[in-house]
Parts: sequence; C-alpha cells; structure tokens
Amino acid sequence: MKKKITILFLAAIFIIVLAPLAIAAEDGAALPEKIGFAIALGAALCVSIAAFGGGIGQGLAIKGAMEGIARNPGASGKIMTTMIIGLALIESLVIYSLVISLMLLFKL
Repeated sequence: MKKKITILFLAAIFIIVLAPLAIAAEDGAALPEKIGFAIALGAALCVSIAAFGGGIGQGLAIKGAMEGIARNPGASGKIMTTMIIGLALIESLVIYSLVISLMLLFKL
C-alpha cells in the first residue's frame, strides 16, 4: 500500500512540476521532445487517477445509500436526492481533471 501511495505522490509531483512549463509556453513555441512526452504522460496519469478515484468514490457513495435505504426504506427519497447530488460533485472533479489534461495536451 505504501508503494502505491508513493507512486501516486511522485506522479502528482511530476505533474505539478511540468504543468507550468506547458502552460507558460507560447502558442508558436515548440517544446523539447522530452518535455512534450512528460506532459502527455502527466495528462494521461491525471485523467486515469481521477477516473479511478471517482469510480471508487461513486461506488462507496452508492453502497452507503443502498445500505441506508435498506435500513430505513421511508427515507429513500431524501437519501437518493443526496446521493445524486454527491455523485454529481464526485463526477465534476473527474471532469475538472479532464479539462486540465486537455489544456496541457493542447499546449503541445
């Protein structure tokens, strides 16, 4: 588990270090090949980690909502409404990571 957390932390640092290089580059300026590869890799990691985390978060949210409805069926309306709002917020974080990745890729 510690190895996975270390890899994710290093990937995040990698993205944080290289993102300003891509964003600061002018439109006509060509980036060196190694930096372009690193930005593409960082964008791919950004989306994949966000999708993985979003999927786990949504699964846990649905699990909790279904357990709550099973225990108290009378509160199903309120639980479902709250769950749908929570799922939308989780999904918005994944979409934000997609937008950031696309911004990085269009700088290449």
